[in-house]
Amino acid sequence: TFRIIRTVMSLSLLRALSRQLPRNQPMSRFWLRSASTSAVADDQAQELAVRKIRNVGISAHIDSGKTTLTERVLFFTGKISKMHEVRGKDEVGATMDSMDLEREKGITIQSAATYTTWKDHNINIIDTPGHVDFTIEVERALRVLDGAVLVLCSVGGVQSQTLTVNRQMKRYNVPCIAFVNKLDRPGANPFRVIDQIKQKLRHNAAALQIPIGLESGLQGVVDLITQKAYYFEGDYGERVVEKPVPESLQKEVAARRLELVGALADADDSVAEKFVLEEELTAEEIYAAVRKACLKRKFTPVMMGSALKNTGVQPLLDGILRFLPSPDEVSYEAVDKDDESKKTALSAVDPKLPFIGLAFKLEQNKFGQLTFMRTYQGVLRKGDVIYNARDDRKVKVPRLVRMHANQMVDIQEVNAGEICAIFGLDCNSGDTFSEERNGLTMVSMFVPDPVISLAIRPEHQKYLEGFSKALQRFQKQDPTFRVHIDDESKETIISGMGELHLEIYKELMLREFGVPTVTGKPKVAFRETITAPAKFDFIHKKQSGGSGQYGRVIGEISPLVGEEAHSCVFVDNTVGQNIPKNFIPAIEKGFLEACTKGQLTGNTMIGVKFTLLDGAAHSVDSNDLSFRMAAIGAMRQAVHKASPIVMEPIMNVEVNAPNEFQGALIGVLNKRRGTIADTDSKEGYTTIQAQVPLNEMFGFSQELRANTQGKGEFSMEYAVHQPTLPALQAELIKTFEKERQGK
Repeated sequence: TFRIIRTVMSLSLLRALSRQLPRNQPMSRFWLRSASTSAVADDQAQELAVRKIRNVGISAHIDSGKTTLTERVLFFTGKISKMHEVRGKDEVGATMDSMDLEREKGITIQSAATYTTWKDHNINIIDTPGHVDFTIEVERALRVLDGAVLVLCSVGGVQSQTLTVNRQMKRYNVPCIAFVNKLDRPGANPFRVIDQIKQKLRHNAAALQIPIGLESGLQGVVDLITQKAYYFEGDYGERVVEKPVPESLQKEVAARRLELVGALADADDSVAEKFVLEEELTAEEIYAAVRKACLKRKFTPVMMGSALKNTGVQPLLDGILRFLPSPDEVSYEAVDKDDESKKTALSAVDPKLPFIGLAFKLEQNKFGQLTFMRTYQGVLRKGDVIYNARDDRKVKVPRLVRMHANQMVDIQEVNAGEICAIFGLDCNSGDTFSEERNGLTMVSMFVPDPVISLAIRPEHQKYLEGFSKALQRFQKQDPTFRVHIDDESKETIISGMGELHLEIYKELMLREFGVPTVTGKPKVAFRETITAPAKFDFIHKKQSGGSGQYGRVIGEISPLVGEEAHSCVFVDNTVGQNIPKNFIPAIEKGFLEACTKGQLTGNTMIGVKFTLLDGAAHSVDSNDLSFRMAAIGAMRQAVHKASPIVMEPIMNVEVNAPNEFQGALIGVLNKRRGTIADTDSKEGYTTIQAQVPLNEMFGFSQELRANTQGKGEFSMEYAVHQPTLPALQAELIKTFEKERQGK
């Protein structure tokens, strides 16, 4: 009976539909049109959803208030119900500082991801470290983010790590909003900071707000676009109250608004036309001009407030939605893994396109490896099978989650333009995953070279297994953490971005793996190079019965300059078949192998160009090994004739301390062979910019505290390798010879 009723109803429905069709129109065409309309609706819905996503990083110099700002963002958007401070008296610590070490030291060590909503928009946030030793965390965050908030201290202004973050944003073409924080601090001056953004960062920047009071008198901010005053009332500043601009600030508001329009006129022709004709711009016109120029990185809007005093955070959230891009407004491309010149544009709007995502960060927790992934195209679902572009290996997605610091929320699928995390995905940081084997991969991020090394071993043989596991995991998680075994001493050498970087991993080894370790003296990453060209003509010949080894290489080595000075370059200028072309890769391999260990001190060689001009081969005895050994021998022969020298890493050092200690600090830096580049005294504090050899910076923190009564602070980052003093070079050569003879 049920089947009969269902059949009759279906026939009735078909008759009703056919009556609504125009004459002579087939039923199949009607269904096709309906399906097409549905598909268009789905595409429009996906486009609308993507436009309501913001992927944002919060980056700055150490102690600028990034993590405190993120805590306020989470509180005002309703993600957390109670705020905690980075170094709060309740000893709970900020939400995003989930590691015990972060809460103990009061600094951010690893980037932390979270998500929240504000005014019907989804915001994915990554809070990044401010210390230069953990710069890789900022690097990989900015690699996958669409926009950023650059936080600056209203007293410290543009500092050393601010410059580094700015370079990283430029490298990945990330538009940003500047937020001048800590307006409640003594000596706060947001307009001096804006001047520094213009001068030091070379940004076309202008304020969108001015403060109502400063330091302890901070009350709120005035929006220069709407010309309204905003006060933040309630126990936690959660109630934003709009009022007229105070009479005492009206002249300044008019002047600063004119500055804003003038800065926009430099970036937007339509604004320039009205500016020249002295026509008034509406608030909507200014908003549109700011957004357009910000997305093109032609203008940096500057907002301000005090995260600690809950001032100015809600307008910043509005600014993130209004001025920073959604995923569909950013152009992303995948490249052919065999030919990077072949590029394919990716779309975040069409959900039917095959999935492509980038694993940008790995973490290990009690559930196993957690892989953070940015999705660029298509849809990823739990249980999907995807392919790793690096090795074409097929993997299944067992579990999808969204991260909130160290908390997880399980999800079934994730759309293009979003950030998620996957459990049980065996991969490396920087791997690209796709729905099909299409040979496409995302361009890998920039990874800086380590600047400091340390010999390390477990306290006892019984810890060897845990020691080995810890080193393997740390290398997989952090591309700037390197491990190798010294060929001569057979010691395990770890390398990283600074003393703190290596100290943190040593501490993690003890806490997470129960492995106490013993470390040697830190070893600086010296390099060797040549200063003059030299010719070579080397024959490698070995006969031991039967077929032997024979290879002859002729050419010259010469020094590289400019951007290539930190690399080694091989050039094949041979003509004819004296050396068969199939042996050329072996010669290049031998040259690069010879560069891994210099002849003066055993350090890596850089800035060498190896030009192969001619050579000879034997029809029977020549093989890849013969020509690889010939290239190594040619390097040994030529380097001594090319005036080799030793180079040491030079660091950009920034020291901040009260004015009364300026003379003592300059003396300390000079004693450490530092070159003073700039000094700046403002608001009772002195900032000294200097370049100092890394080899001279060990123990500087203790000396700084002793000379400033604990009031001084410093930061440093790698600048360049420069030739060492002759006396130091002679000492390094002598030490190397002694070690070699002892072996």
